[in-house]
Amino acid sequence: MLLWQKLWLLFSAIWVVVAALNAVTILAFADEVEHAKALWPIGLGVLVPAAAYLVLWIFFRLRNR
Repeated sequence: MLLWQKLWLLFSAIWVVVAALNAVTILAFADEVEHAKALWPIGLGVLVPAAAYLVLWIFFRLRNR
């Protein structure tokens, strides 16, 4: 595994844990009407690491040519 992949994995793990804590906090302390607010951190918890991997993969793919 390359260094950038290891760093991305570390970043992703931290990002997902923080997003999950944020979503759980919203679900635990919000009224039932506000439970939809938890979807935003859940979505960001998935999309940001995926986008970061895509950007890094493209960057290093173009750099090695």
